[in-house]
Amino acid sequence: TVVNRSAARVEELQNDFPDVTIQMKLMPDLMEVVGESDVVFAASGSESILIHKNDVEGMVTPPEVVGGVRRFVDISVPRNIDPAISELGNGKVFNVDDLKEVVEANKKQRAAAAAAAETLIFEEQDAFDAWRDSLETVPTIKRLRAKAEDIRQAELEKTLSKLGDNLTKKERRAVEDLSRGIVNKLLHGPMQALRSDATDASSIGETLENMYALERMFDLKEDFVFPGRK
Repeated sequence: TVVNRSAARVEELQNDFPDVTIQMKLMPDLMEVVGESDVVFAASGSESILIHKNDVEGMVTPPEVVGGVRRFVDISVPRNIDPAISELGNGKVFNVDDLKEVVEANKKQRAAAAAAAETLIFEEQDAFDAWRDSLETVPTIKRLRAKAEDIRQAELEKTLSKLGDNLTKKERRAVEDLSRGIVNKLLHGPMQALRSDATDASSIGETLENMYALERMFDLKEDFVFPGRK
């Protein structure tokens, strides 16, 4: 419901918003409309108060669904709604200053949320960088295992040829298991040095240093250069 001094302005609003049904009332019906409303907005060019405390004091209390309080939002300058209405148990007036406080509070909340989001983004970026860097050790691990397996196979064949053909299948399997066990135990330490917690950025640097050292010690030539490596 829109209350105005003339019908012309309300008709303009209806034309501007054809999908909205606007009920028009003139100023003599103002108090009747206020008494029937749970929320009242005031935005007029009047230089004086239009709704006083004593106008609202005798009105029916709004339903409990709205907290039993009739709310007035006065965005007029100067004010058109008596601030003293807030002294009533069933009335509350909000003006431009109140709205500014709400806007300012919302700005602070948004700024705090933005700062928290920025921190989260940086943390996730660090975690992603750590995960990406941790993948750099995977080819080195594979090359180290492959080289160790080549050596094991070669030495195993030499040993089996020296032992002759009189070995049983069980004995040959025992010799092979022995060679495999020795290699796995020797590789355990280097492999642990090449593995790191991808979520812990602080450990990645140490892991990469271990990788470079192992590549030099075991002559693990790279087939290609990893991104970021110099």
